[in-house]
Amino acid sequence: MWNDIRMLNAITRAMLGLFVLVLLSGAFKWFARQPYFDLRVVQLEGAAQPLRYVDGATVRSTALPRIRGNFFTADLNAVRLAFETVPWVHHASVRREWPNKLIVGLDEYVALGTWGSDDDRLLSVEGIVFTANLDEAEQEGKLLVLGGPDDSAQEVAARLADLRSWLAPIRLAPRELILSDRYAWTAKLDNGITLKLGREHSRDALRMRVERFVSVYPQLAARLADRIEVVDMRYPNGLALRARGLALPPVPRATPDAT
Repeated sequence: MWNDIRMLNAITRAMLGLFVLVLLSGAFKWFARQPYFDLRVVQLEGAAQPLRYVDGATVRSTALPRIRGNFFTADLNAVRLAFETVPWVHHASVRREWPNKLIVGLDEYVALGTWGSDDDRLLSVEGIVFTANLDEAEQEGKLLVLGGPDDSAQEVAARLADLRSWLAPIRLAPRELILSDRYAWTAKLDNGITLKLGREHSRDALRMRVERFVSVYPQLAARLADRIEVVDMRYPNGLALRARGLALPPVPRATPDAT
């Protein structure tokens, strides 16, 4: 082999190339460690719209202490995860900007209502339960009251949207929507009526019960005005009603489904 000039030349070139790579790697590591590339600016911006709830003080105490490295060595995925621990942050994206800056785009949750009995648990419009300050969430008005088993959050958000649409013809809207542990639906409307809808797992079946209520509500309102307290729609072909100073039996008489 040592008499093979071509082989020796190839080995020499390979060793020289490796030596150059080692030099370049060392030079880059030295260059990348220079203080000039220490992260000096972390810029926050709303990814889709201006930020409303995320503030600098919370970011400084929650996310910034978790950032490690400089412009070259910072793990952008770890930085993203750090910012996604900040209250109100739904999703974060991170990019570098030369020479010592990170730009962080944040999507905030949009609160749909409170969730369950804990004051700091909220439900987003996407049906995600998250934790945030209730006073901040209610700066522009009282939130809806929502609840159910934790695995039902997306379903509750979807049925709330349905109820708004189904009740629109009589100009009513839900203020509360609760799915019990036995998966029975109860809604409280913005005129104070409690609407019992029972254990309907099918969206279409639930819609039919609401549409029956919508069809009879104008007559009920004309007779009882604002005295109606509870309308029970769990009866297959009728309803039961409770009003202040009045109690009407189910029409026709039937047994409601389980609640």
